[in-house]
Amino acid sequence: MACPIPENEAQRLEALRSYEILDTPPEVDFDALTRVAAHTFDTPAAVVGLMDAGRLWFKSRLGVDEPQLDRQIAFCAYAIMEPEKTLIVKDLKSDPRFEDNPLVTQPPNLRFYAGAPIVARSGHALGTIAIADVKPRSFSNAQSGVLRDLSTLVMTALESRRRAMQLARLAMTDYLTGLANRAEFDRTLEAEMAHATRTAETFSVLYLDLDGFKLVNDGFGHAAGDEVLCEVARRLSQQVRAEDELARFGGDEFGVILRDASQDSAHKLAERIAEAVSEPIMLSSGEMTAVGVSAGIATYADAIDTATALLAEADRDLYQAKHLKGIR
Repeated sequence: MACPIPENEAQRLEALRSYEILDTPPEVDFDALTRVAAHTFDTPAAVVGLMDAGRLWFKSRLGVDEPQLDRQIAFCAYAIMEPEKTLIVKDLKSDPRFEDNPLVTQPPNLRFYAGAPIVARSGHALGTIAIADVKPRSFSNAQSGVLRDLSTLVMTALESRRRAMQLARLAMTDYLTGLANRAEFDRTLEAEMAHATRTAETFSVLYLDLDGFKLVNDGFGHAAGDEVLCEVARRLSQQVRAEDELARFGGDEFGVILRDASQDSAHKLAERIAEAVSEPIMLSSGEMTAVGVSAGIATYADAIDTATALLAEADRDLYQAKHLKGIR
């Protein structure tokens, strides 16, 4: 028999995925709650399970070998149907919904299940914190309340985790353009250098500086300058690949890390960027303006063994490019 699906399944899945937790490594907050559940109710198995489209994925598990279950055989698929209730099945073998379930008829031959839905503020059940046993059991209202308290703590951990991720992103994001900021660029560059040192894979760095940006600020004001920076960021985003790192350093300076890219590839990208950026820009005032861009390029090589040295090489190349244009 097919398992039930909530009427708001699309919205429920959207809510679940907003936490960006599926397929992440174990985390102590969730493992601790799983241990508390197993110890409190003296059961051999306990899980924090999140119900994805076709599977129940375990963020934390104790006494369970598999990292996930097919949704069709997951008891939690029934628990999420009523987010306000704890699903208690005192004897799985005597319940028509589960008597033929392979988790009951085959090892581990489960006989008891209790699952409290993990409910987001939106009201969507994301999954459950659940306990199971190989023998039938009774389960009091007080015990059900404790399990629901644990589900509230799981939800608190999820919210805390999401807030921490959001704050981390803000700390690594340029407030004006939404691109990565210099701190995130430097972190990524260090990681890419370490990878290149291990694998000898080539990558390149572009150091970009706008030409004529001061004239925009002087002629139209700083608000117009911000508009130009946002438009340039948009155009740069259209030129780089998804796997590359694009950042605003501050002012009118940008950087790009081109993964698995030769110097020739970097030069071709610089040419495309120059063409895209130099197109006229219409300001919100209806006035037109334009800027150019100069690029400095550096490619990883054995002679450049630090991220600082690589970026300094790109900076020198940028200075040379501006010098050839007669720009200081």
